[in-house]
Amino acid sequence: MKSYPHQLHVFFNALTYYTRFSAPSWVEYSKENQAESTRYLPWIGLLIGFYTALIYWLGTFIFPDTIAVILSIATSIWMSGALHEDGLSDCFDGFGGGWEKQRILNIMKDSRLGSYGVLAIILALMLKYNALLTVQETVLIIISAHCLSRFFPLLIIHKENYVGLTEQNKAKVMTTHRITKTDLIIAFIPALLCLVFSPLVYISVLVPLLGLTFWLASYFRSWIDGYTGDCLGCCQQLSELTIYIWFCLPWFIG
Repeated sequence: MKSYPHQLHVFFNALTYYTRFSAPSWVEYSKENQAESTRYLPWIGLLIGFYTALIYWLGTFIFPDTIAVILSIATSIWMSGALHEDGLSDCFDGFGGGWEKQRILNIMKDSRLGSYGVLAIILALMLKYNALLTVQETVLIIISAHCLSRFFPLLIIHKENYVGLTEQNKAKVMTTHRITKTDLIIAFIPALLCLVFSPLVYISVLVPLLGLTFWLASYFRSWIDGYTGDCLGCCQQLSELTIYIWFCLPWFIG
């Protein structure tokens, strides 16, 4: 673990890559800092979650809940630059339209959006919207969902191999750095905080999240022998959806 000043540089590298926020002028940008910055992804998720939940909370004082939910979803998309949503759509296009490794990778690399990708985005937004109108403790769940969902893609990086079409690629730099156990501990701290300040029963959401992550890792491995940046974005989006849907179960809203 490197010095505190170095970690600040690494954190701000993560902030500028995963969000639209800018960093102080003294921040040093490098491939090494970018590679290390994945450990702060859940911290970035915590920040996005707070902003998104704040917009929802303020919106409820002015608009109906339906409008407040849409504003909160739009805020999260804007703050992240639709980075993870793009991964979701590319991943569905690739695995939906491809039949072997190279074809899947070629489709995911294509900037054009296919029918599978369009449907994935539409369905994801519909599920988020309806789930957030249903859940209780909406503010807490929004914050937790954005934070927790950004931890589980790191498990895939930790266990699986990166595969891609190009050697010089910014996403490759961010995702090929092998996540260590120390990185995972640092990444899990904000997720742990979310769970600590939640009702004890909320810990149960870790079960479907772990199941989803291990299944995705196995699925990616069986088709393309590893993962790409789009696969990680897909994992984040599906994890976020899993959290919202999990808390729509009858015993959470009854």
